[in-house]
Amino acid sequence: MSGTKADLIRYRISRAKDTLDDARILADNGKWNSAINRLYYAAYYAIIALLLSDDYKPTTHNGVKSCFSVYFVKTGKIDKESGKIFSQLFNWRQKGDYDDLFDFRKDTVLPYFEPVEKLILEAERLIAE
Repeated sequence: MSGTKADLIRYRISRAKDTLDDARILADNGKWNSAINRLYYAAYYAIIALLLSDDYKPTTHNGVKSCFSVYFVKTGKIDKESGKIFSQLFNWRQKGDYDDLFDFRKDTVLPYFEPVEKLILEAERLIAE
């Protein structure tokens, strides 16, 4: 994709929202491991947009997690709870994708929808400032 930095930021926010919708569809169908994966990526895309808006360009998932923590959570621009949510989703996405004989359950997954949506909205707010 070519375009301006603003185009890429808008694209990433759009991907975050679409991916959150995908997570809802998966949850509605009881696909809990896949829903966790999509929740993680919804948050990830919003965070990528946020980092890009401040000219941070990490190249790995760990780099995204670290930059988000250092430049947004530890500075108080994003609340610590959102940092914890993203960190937990980071760990769970890997567990759900790569661990054998492991399955998420409804009661574990559903509480993450609201915080991820909040994180996307907060990223949008900070980008607009």
